Amino acid sequence: MRIKWTSKALSDLVRLYEFLATKNKQAAAQTVQSLSAAPDRLLEQARIGEKLDEFDPREVRRIVIGRYEMRYEIQDAIIIVLRIWHTREDR
Repeated sequence: MRIKWTSKALSDLVRLYEFLATKNKQAAAQTVQSLSAAPDRLLEQARIGEKLDEFDPREVRRIVIGRYEMRYEIQDAIIIVLRIWHTREDR
C-alpha cells in the first residue's frame, strides 16, 4: 500500500498551521508533523478507521488524531487522505 494526499488535505494542513502559528509556532509545527505522520500507521492496518456508510460504495473512513479528524479513502492499494480538520470546526 501507499499513501496519497489530495490537494484539499494538503491545504487543510497549511490552514491549520497558519491558524495555530498565530498563537504558538512550535506547537503549530508539532501538530502538522503529527498529522502528516498519522497515515503511516494505516499502511499496516488500513481499515482501523471507522467506516463512513454515507459514502457507499466508496470505502471512506475516519480516524481521530488528538483533536483532529482525518478522513481517508481506500482504493485498491492506495490510501488517499481526503480532508483534515479540528473536531471543534463546524463541518
